[in-house]
Amino acid sequence: MSLQEQFDKAAKDVKNLKSLPSDSDLLELYALFKQATVGDADPANKPGMLDLKGKAKFNAWSAKAGTSKEDAQKAYIAKVESLVASLGLQ
Repeated sequence: MSLQEQFDKAAKDVKNLKSLPSDSDLLELYALFKQATVGDADPANKPGMLDLKGKAKFNAWSAKAGTSKEDAQKAYIAKVESLVASLGLQ
Protein backbone atom coordinates (compact mmCIF):
# COMPACT_ATOMS: atom_id res chain seq x y z
CA MET A 1 0.00 0.00 0.00
CA SER A 2 1.43 3.39 -0.97
CA LEU A 3 1.98 6.19 1.52
CA GLN A 4 -0.94 8.14 0.02
CA GLU A 5 -3.25 5.12 0.36
CA GLN A 6 -2.16 4.65 3.98
CA PHE A 7 -2.79 8.35 4.63
CA ASP A 8 -6.25 8.19 3.06
CA LYS A 9 -7.10 5.10 5.14
CA ALA A 10 -5.92 6.85 8.32
CA ALA A 11 -8.08 9.89 7.46
CA LYS A 12 -11.11 7.57 7.21
CA ASP A 13 -10.23 5.62 10.36
CA VAL A 14 -9.94 8.76 12.49
CA LYS A 15 -13.60 9.54 11.75
CA ASN A 16 -14.63 6.15 13.17
CA LEU A 17 -12.92 6.25 16.56
CA LYS A 18 -15.07 4.99 19.45
CA SER A 19 -14.60 8.20 21.41
CA LEU A 20 -13.36 11.72 20.79
CA PRO A 21 -9.58 12.15 21.25
CA SER A 22 -8.25 14.80 23.65
CA ASP A 23 -7.99 18.41 22.51
CA SER A 24 -4.21 18.12 22.20
CA ASP A 25 -4.58 14.99 20.05
CA LEU A 26 -7.15 16.74 17.87
CA LEU A 27 -4.83 19.73 17.39
CA GLU A 28 -1.96 17.40 16.48
CA LEU A 29 -4.14 15.56 13.95
CA TYR A 30 -5.36 18.84 12.45
CA ALA A 31 -1.85 20.26 12.14
CA LEU A 32 -0.41 17.12 10.55
CA PHE A 33 -3.36 16.76 8.15
CA LYS A 34 -3.12 20.39 7.01
CA GLN A 35 0.67 20.18 6.63
CA ALA A 36 0.32 16.98 4.58
CA THR A 37 -2.44 18.31 2.33
CA VAL A 38 -1.79 22.09 2.08
CA GLY A 39 1.78 22.68 3.22
CA ASP A 40 3.00 25.48 5.45
CA ALA A 41 0.40 27.77 7.03
CA ASP A 42 0.08 31.22 5.45
CA PRO A 43 0.64 33.94 8.10
CA ALA A 44 -1.69 36.23 6.14
CA ASN A 45 -4.58 33.91 7.10
CA LYS A 46 -3.91 34.03 10.84
CA PRO A 47 -7.20 34.24 12.80
CA GLY A 48 -8.03 37.28 14.90
CA MET A 49 -7.40 37.61 18.63
CA LEU A 50 -10.94 36.70 19.59
CA ASP A 51 -11.05 33.48 17.55
CA LEU A 52 -9.43 31.30 20.21
CA LYS A 53 -10.22 27.97 18.56
CA GLY A 54 -9.03 29.15 15.16
CA LYS A 55 -5.91 30.62 16.71
CA ALA A 56 -5.07 27.35 18.50
CA LYS A 57 -5.51 25.40 15.25
CA PHE A 58 -3.41 27.90 13.29
CA ASN A 59 -0.62 27.86 15.89
CA ALA A 60 -0.54 24.05 15.93
CA TRP A 61 -0.33 24.02 12.12
CA SER A 62 2.32 26.77 12.05
CA ALA A 63 4.46 24.70 14.43
CA LYS A 64 4.74 22.08 11.65
CA ALA A 65 6.19 24.59 9.15
CA GLY A 66 8.98 23.09 7.10
CA THR A 67 7.78 19.50 7.54
CA SER A 68 7.63 17.73 4.19
CA LYS A 69 4.37 16.31 2.87
CA GLU A 70 5.68 12.77 3.23
CA ASP A 71 6.93 13.27 6.80
CA ALA A 72 3.61 14.88 7.79
CA GLN A 73 1.71 11.95 6.24
CA LYS A 74 3.88 9.42 8.11
CA ALA A 75 3.40 11.27 11.41
CA TYR A 76 -0.38 11.51 10.82
CA ILE A 77 -0.61 7.78 10.07
CA ALA A 78 1.38 6.95 13.23
CA LYS A 79 -0.81 9.26 15.35
CA VAL A 80 -4.03 7.72 14.01
CA GLU A 81 -2.68 4.21 14.57
CA SER A 82 -1.87 5.05 18.20
CA LEU A 83 -5.36 6.53 18.71
CA VAL A 84 -6.99 3.46 17.12
CA ALA A 85 -4.94 1.26 19.47
CA SER A 86 -5.97 3.22 22.55
CA LEU A 87 -9.56 4.21 21.67
CA GLY A 88 -10.58 1.55 19.14
CA LEU A 89 -12.85 1.85 16.12
CA GLN A 90 -16.64 1.77 16.03
